[in-house]
Amino acid sequence: MSFNKQCLCPLLITVSAFAIMMQSASAETRHGNTEVFYSTASLLVQNSVVEVRGVRIEQGEEGIEVILETKQGDVLKPTSRSEGNNFIVDIPNAQLLLPSGNAFRQEKPIAGITEITIINNTDNNIQLTITGEVGVPKVELFDDNEALIFGVLPATSTAPNPISSSEQGEAIELVVTGEQDSYRAPNATAGTRTDTPIRDIPQSIQVIPRQVLEDQKVIRLTDAIRNVSGIVEGDSFAGTVDNFNIRGFDFTTTFRDGFREFSDTLRELSTVEQIEVLKGPASVLFGNAEPGGIINLVTKKPLSTPYYSGGFSVGNFGFYRPSIDVSGPLNSDKTLLYRLNVAYENAGSFRDFVNSERFFFGPIFDLKLGDKTNVLVNVDYAKDKRGFDQGVVALGRSVANIPTSRFLGEPRDTREVEEVNVGYSLEHRFNENLTLRNAFRYTSNHSFDYRAQPLELDEETGELSRNFRSNDDYLEQYSLQTNVVGKFTTGSIQHTLLFGIDLARQKTDGSQRRLPRGLTPSINIFDPVYNAIPRPALSELIATRNGNSQTETAGIFLQDQIAFSDNFKLLLGGRFDIVNQNQFDRISDTASSQYDEAFTPRIGFVYQPIKPISLYASYSRSFAPNFAQRADGTFLPPERGTQYEVGIKADFNEKLSATLAAYELTKTNIGTTDPNDPDGFSIPIGEQRSRGVELDISGEILPGWNIIASYGYTNAEVTQSTDLRIGAKIPKVPEHKASLWSTYEFRQGNLKGLGFGLGLFYLSDRPGGDIPTNDSDDGFVLPSYLRTDAAIFYKRDNWKAAINMENLFGVRYFEAFNFGRNTVIPGAPFTVVGSISFEF
Repeated sequence: MSFNKQCLCPLLITVSAFAIMMQSASAETRHGNTEVFYSTASLLVQNSVVEVRGVRIEQGEEGIEVILETKQGDVLKPTSRSEGNNFIVDIPNAQLLLPSGNAFRQEKPIAGITEITIINNTDNNIQLTITGEVGVPKVELFDDNEALIFGVLPATSTAPNPISSSEQGEAIELVVTGEQDSYRAPNATAGTRTDTPIRDIPQSIQVIPRQVLEDQKVIRLTDAIRNVSGIVEGDSFAGTVDNFNIRGFDFTTTFRDGFREFSDTLRELSTVEQIEVLKGPASVLFGNAEPGGIINLVTKKPLSTPYYSGGFSVGNFGFYRPSIDVSGPLNSDKTLLYRLNVAYENAGSFRDFVNSERFFFGPIFDLKLGDKTNVLVNVDYAKDKRGFDQGVVALGRSVANIPTSRFLGEPRDTREVEEVNVGYSLEHRFNENLTLRNAFRYTSNHSFDYRAQPLELDEETGELSRNFRSNDDYLEQYSLQTNVVGKFTTGSIQHTLLFGIDLARQKTDGSQRRLPRGLTPSINIFDPVYNAIPRPALSELIATRNGNSQTETAGIFLQDQIAFSDNFKLLLGGRFDIVNQNQFDRISDTASSQYDEAFTPRIGFVYQPIKPISLYASYSRSFAPNFAQRADGTFLPPERGTQYEVGIKADFNEKLSATLAAYELTKTNIGTTDPNDPDGFSIPIGEQRSRGVELDISGEILPGWNIIASYGYTNAEVTQSTDLRIGAKIPKVPEHKASLWSTYEFRQGNLKGLGFGLGLFYLSDRPGGDIPTNDSDDGFVLPSYLRTDAAIFYKRDNWKAAINMENLFGVRYFEAFNFGRNTVIPGAPFTVVGSISFEF
């Protein structure tokens, strides 16, 4: 891979900017990301340093107390923040002076707490860090003139305050306000269905935190995944759905909070807290899926303190988007919490005749049914209407040299989607070692489109034949998940055991109608003429598809996370799935069915020679139903994926981490043409293999300087087939993908609150068209590109203003293609979005 001069200039700018940031940041010290507010006192600067002469940890009724002995505890005003599983308290104007030294450390003072450390962070600041095993501990500060007393409960418990106000005075709950502003997310649920540190999972998992989405002003999932290695945009169905290719394999469904989502609309990100990308087979936890991996969207949760946020974005091409995010308690004892996200979007496009309108409404409620049980209830509604835009066309082995704004459909081509989701998630904690979870989700989705579909290009004349067609589809989906998480020990070995059952039913009913061949006017790609005939009524179109289907799935799985010691961990898992499919074709009046069973295992280990380094290796498998048929009418066995992966995960510090992974991933049982009966029948000997190396880095380099960067090498090719060319590269998959996004914010001085962002996104050449066969090759090349983005923002108190610029140098580039060489999707030229937001 080589960079041209166009690539070199932005890289030099990046290096220079980073050098300036390093120099500016070197003298800064940052003690917290978010402030803590107390009802009994405001945070005042004290002139004298308070001495802390003793530290004690005492057992309470249900938790522990961390006691800092000082005669002036009443004048100290701590602030707090959370990072990963750490609850961090900064105590300004204080100094730790212990007889044994100026530091304190206690490992595993109670089940659920890994360690407690107290140090002098600076000459006049004490830092208390309480690390939980599975999440951030609950910590409360109690008034006392003789000491600072912190009541501590593990994250798995929601028991009452460990110390009553009658015993210690008024309890002041330490409440972290606002959203996390870190680029590093140390935990993810997608890898194990438990809240496990990423460093302890033997598989590559990348997380895009909320702060990255905010800084980049990302509203589409396609833009968010630019930050992750090994994943690119797939078939977007004319820009109306989210589909991707992960590690060389198409991925057509996303997950939200562990539930499979129907891939028929663009996912809404205003309600998303973080995006988790699990690389490699995920069938052991999520059932039938392609082997490349999955994307799991984690929803924002209600807050126990009032939170109000509003924002407005406006940009070129007629874009504007207002949104609100509000949360808090609905009653005085905080047993009923709510959160509401609402967003409206209206936009034109750099593409002729293309515009869009979108509305989203998503409330969620958290009901505490006692100390050990809570229920989350969520409802969301989305309505999306946008132009059906199939891009431009390939000409020969490259993309046609026509303006990227040129539209080759008809001006009124459109697609509309309306979706409703309703669900609940119940969690009951029998004790700190045993938790039951039960969740349900119902989805209804109705989509309709009417467009002029491109068919074939006469490359000499530039005439593109087309066909008016329309789809009208309805889907209902019911999903139920139940699992139990138990923690126990066998001797010195610790276990986290997960047992679960998943049930789902999906019903679809839909049709496609087309105008009889030859009646739709063609269009010349060099000199287009629109509306040559009036758009036909739907009654003039002939049904080519009309039917319904029902798919029922059941899965049972067992997983054990075994810790032989603090630095050696083993993950074992297995799942058995049943998939039963029934289809009815109304046009031919025929029914068909398919029944599949599959077992998918996973095994991996993590070895940590030192605490910041994790070495891992894993083996995992996946399965997906196969819709190809043999000559005798039976369906082929399920497609199977097999992956071997090794890697290194490094936590450079509490704020910066990286993952380096190498893998080999093979998909077998792919239907390939039956040489003895080639007229539509297949045999299961097709095989595709992908090999690659991936590097992902995210976090804070220096105070105020954040980064998320990635590089991926992917070699995806056909390895066995009777009709496809052996060794052919997989379309849409670049060999090289790299990304860099970095922001710097001044934290002190006259420029405090001012920040800058810079992004570089590179893709190498990608194959286009269909996979070449032994007899034909309609392939073309999507050229490489380097896109440069930038941002400038200013924060002050509770508001933030920003200007985000995409494709700063107006590079001509192409994102992907949809159905073939006549549906190449161009990238947007220079785009600017201004935004302002407020938080209360």
